[in-house]
Amino acid sequence: MAKRFGGRFSPGQPDMPQPKGEPVHPLESRVKWITISASPFLMTAFWQDPFGLVTNLAGFGIVAIGGLLTREGLQAEASYDARRVARRPAWPRKLFGGVATGLGLAVGAAEPSAFAGAGLIGVAGAVLHYLSFGGDPMRDKGMEGIDPFQQDRVARVVAEGEDYLAGMLDAIRRTGDRRLEARVQVFAETARELFRRVEEDPGDLTAARRYLGVYLMGARDATVKFADLYAHTKDASARDDYEKLLSDLEGNFAARTRSLIEGGRADFDIEMQVLRDRLAREGVRTREPASPALEDRRGHDLTDLIRDTVKAGRKRD
Repeated sequence: MAKRFGGRFSPGQPDMPQPKGEPVHPLESRVKWITISASPFLMTAFWQDPFGLVTNLAGFGIVAIGGLLTREGLQAEASYDARRVARRPAWPRKLFGGVATGLGLAVGAAEPSAFAGAGLIGVAGAVLHYLSFGGDPMRDKGMEGIDPFQQDRVARVVAEGEDYLAGMLDAIRRTGDRRLEARVQVFAETARELFRRVEEDPGDLTAARRYLGVYLMGARDATVKFADLYAHTKDASARDDYEKLLSDLEGNFAARTRSLIEGGRADFDIEMQVLRDRLAREGVRTREPASPALEDRRGHDLTDLIRDTVKAGRKRD
């Protein structure tokens, strides 16, 4: 049955923030050309002798696997680039995708009397793959000073939170209401901002763990019950209550993220003051100014200092 779409710009619909979605690599649209380049192997396979049939089908299949690995590698790289703190991918998917692409082209082009030429085609395909898509991230980013054990704990908690968000999205789709789906996606993006903050500073896990576990689990359970009710009754009051619940959750998650950021600023100020105290105890002092006009002027701002310096220069002239 046809369903009325209620989007952001539909008549009678209030404006609402749009979900950002998952990060997309700018080169991901090129991946389809890997499989397209091997399509002649598939189209001509059944007009070949048995050896040609097997090599053509095998070549097309290996190239298709290479395209799949390349797509996953680009998605992993996009997620890596979107974070300020990230570990390198567990294994280099783009590298293996390039190897599979070159191998598939070599197998597909192989003939009993021309294995050397097929090998050259495979090497050329692998090199072109690397030039087109680049390499995988091979080192961690922003991990200096972070305890790996704490980072593993954060990864487990964030994975659990992502499962709860996925459960919310799956449940709300049963209502068939696209506006509600978009509303849940907006809340999911707000929750992921808290995820990213905890990933950048694993020390915040204790302060945010209830939000990443208990509150998200409750939100998922409430979404499941609402979806079951609304799919059958279309109760407008239940819908309003659910949207108010999402607004409250979104506000609380955003407030928790802001408080963690402000706490990070307070920690920085404390560390800076401790360092200054240590330098003072060690007798570290700034150099004396070379000119009397640039002597130490505590309590003066930069404008006063520049004005006095200009006056001193005019007097010397």
